[in-house]
Amino acid sequence: MTDRDGFKDHFSATAAAYAAHRPTYPAALTDFLGEIAPPANLAWDAGCGSGQLSVLLADRFSRVIATDASTEQIAHATPRPHVAYVVARAEACALADGTVDVAVAAQAAHWFDLPAYYAEVWRVGRPGGVVALVTYGLVRVDHVVDPVIDRFYSQVLGPYWPPERRHVDDGYRSLPFPFEEIQVPGLAMRASWTRSDLIGYVETWSAVWGLERAAGPAPLEAFRRELAHAWGAGAAHRPVRWTLSLRVGRL
Repeated sequence: MTDRDGFKDHFSATAAAYAAHRPTYPAALTDFLGEIAPPANLAWDAGCGSGQLSVLLADRFSRVIATDASTEQIAHATPRPHVAYVVARAEACALADGTVDVAVAAQAAHWFDLPAYYAEVWRVGRPGGVVALVTYGLVRVDHVVDPVIDRFYSQVLGPYWPPERRHVDDGYRSLPFPFEEIQVPGLAMRASWTRSDLIGYVETWSAVWGLERAAGPAPLEAFRRELAHAWGAGAAHRPVRWTLSLRVGRL
């Protein structure tokens, strides 16, 4: 977990797991962005990870430039026609001035140098274009499983979360946002997961690495056991969901 030239690199070491276990955004999100954007030509997905949102943007935009400062994340990105993956920091994307219709950052903006990123958005964005910051908080399952997740998240992992995580917890409301804000609809991600799927996702959380370095595997093993008891039959699929929080503005 090292900073390289200001890049807070929390995910390169587990890029393969990130690609395998992070959830997929709903089509309703890209539909909304396509509806409020200028003619849907070019979308820039900054901090794209392995392309969880990038591939969906290609359904609404003619071209998608997906950037991430992590070479490892880009190496594991999902190929998709009309999506170009580029290793680049959000604060220096090298896109041409005034060319971007939608600049979006999904589950990434809290890691950015925001003043520098916003300056880049103003530089590359078309007049009347759209900027969107997207985040999601804790996964929700049911009244039995949720307390197990909550205890692990707060009581066990609490000391190991990077300070930027607080912005995710408050739905990005505390982030400065110097744009004409646009009202957004209520959106959520949904999936049907097994207990193994959920554990794989939890193991991509940035705080888990710090916990394992400090305390070894025992706390994560204890979480797995507690989750197994709450979940029931190990192979059973359960509906899971995340509420999306958005800050969307006009350039």
